[in-house]
Amino acid sequence: MPGWLYALLVFAPLAVLGHAFGAPPITVFAAAALGLIPLAGLIGHATGQVAGHLGPHAGGLVNATFGNAAELIITLLALNQGLFVLVKASITGSIIGNTLLVLGLSLLAGGWRNGLMTFDARMTSLNSTLMLLAVAGLLLPSAFFTLTADTVRVEEVSVPLAAILLLSYAAYLLFVVRGPGPVTRRGTPRPRAAAPAVVRGDSPEWSIRRGLATLALATVGTAVVSEALVDSVEPVTAQLGLSELFVGMIVIPIVGNAAENWAAVRAAWRNVLDLTLGITAGSSTQIPLFVAPVLVFTSLAVARPMTLVFSPLELLVLALSALIFAYISSDGESHWLEGVLLLALYFMTAVVFFWYPEPVTT
Repeated sequence: MPGWLYALLVFAPLAVLGHAFGAPPITVFAAAALGLIPLAGLIGHATGQVAGHLGPHAGGLVNATFGNAAELIITLLALNQGLFVLVKASITGSIIGNTLLVLGLSLLAGGWRNGLMTFDARMTSLNSTLMLLAVAGLLLPSAFFTLTADTVRVEEVSVPLAAILLLSYAAYLLFVVRGPGPVTRRGTPRPRAAAPAVVRGDSPEWSIRRGLATLALATVGTAVVSEALVDSVEPVTAQLGLSELFVGMIVIPIVGNAAENWAAVRAAWRNVLDLTLGITAGSSTQIPLFVAPVLVFTSLAVARPMTLVFSPLELLVLALSALIFAYISSDGESHWLEGVLLLALYFMTAVVFFWYPEPVTT
């Protein structure tokens, strides 16, 4: 994350003070959103530093846990207030934000500067499969609810599906840490897949003590500022005429992933497209396979059961995102026009969701 973005940290205490002393909600919301950008960046950087000290196995687990910590904290607080529309829209928005907006910007910037870019299509094909699995995990309970309109049963269906998604993500982590095996065909060695700790960062520059301290402080700060953000969502949406769906779909993912998004675009600019795809695809799969199941199980603990039922339009956008990502990443090559096409789909989606009526959700 560029150093000048850390200047936005000044907005974090301003948001907390404004929230405590009754400042206008739109002021609190804006300050909290700006303050969360560097806090999320600090969490990501500290996570990479700690993971670098722990090696690929434990480091991969740390990256898996804190990779989307800022967004997880925001959605947990929103869930505790019963803002299910905001929570589910944030899940959808994070996926399309990474696969359409961030990847689109990366391919446009990198392709414009470097021309035709190449990448390893093997790991991206795996991420494409995981994304399709995630879409299926959200589509099936939604289809069940549409066909039966049984609210009680759909809650019972969502829990085992969330467990299956979580186990699938655990298997994926095991795969990227251990690799598929040392031999693929007739003694031909196959390179091991890069662990998340390797994909996301370089050798550590901080001591592990400094990394852990920064991670703890940034996480606490994110939780406090996120509370101010979530508390101001409803009055701000009412004042500006926006829906919780649009805020969750567009605003929250940008705020929670701004630093990581910058890293993806910068990597493409430097013609390191494998790193760009590792960041965007990794985050896109972590949200539905890890964050969404955690939210389902947490909702049971706080007595606010959340299902995996999404609106038809959200599911359509997720399916389109997964399919276009699979198509673009299938040949191991990319150029700037593909970035333009991804951005076009993202902005079309943003326009539609701006006018889309807020769905009734469970």
